[in-house]
Amino acid sequence: MINLQVINIFWKVKDKQGNNFLKKITKKIGILGGTFDPPHVGHLHISNIAIKKFKLRNIVWIITKQNPLKQKPYLSKNMRIKLSKDIIKKQKKISLKYLDDVVRSKNTFDLLNYFKKHKKKSELFFLIGADNLINLHKWNNWKKIPRLAKIVVFARPNYSNKALNSVAAKKLKKSDWIYVNSKKMNISSSLIRKF
Repeated sequence: MINLQVINIFWKVKDKQGNNFLKKITKKIGILGGTFDPPHVGHLHISNIAIKKFKLRNIVWIITKQNPLKQKPYLSKNMRIKLSKDIIKKQKKISLKYLDDVVRSKNTFDLLNYFKKHKKKSELFFLIGADNLINLHKWNNWKKIPRLAKIVVFARPNYSNKALNSVAAKKLKKSDWIYVNSKKMNISSSLIRKF
């Protein structure tokens, strides 16, 4: 027979954040989606910051065939997957997935919705660069993304001011997104493609 007094004591005990120990344990998962054309150390840099800052169990890099708001990728999907695997091979908390054929959509909302359905006990953190916050209001169902994941925006050189004054920054609730002003790396896929 279960001792109800013992259960009652544990129910009252709280962790540092004030959560009851007997409540459902949720896994914090970060999602970094994109074409990764090509992947680079900047992706790895923000992933490692997010893991530490938000105490994420892991981060999933989700490669998409094509961003609906950008031109066709320079590198093939298979090459981008191979290069991404090479970058993260020593990273225990970062994995890689290609889900376009499963989700059957290029839209972030659909991807996060799929992820949420398959990871019901998880708290999702959607990682983007400040450059993406500037155009977030052009994404399908962008206002619904916070229902599925906390939006984590990483500062990027020359984008911060524009990002913080963007349509999305003004229209989303402050509790829906976090701006991370960490050490910035002046690297991007488009900059790499120029060489």
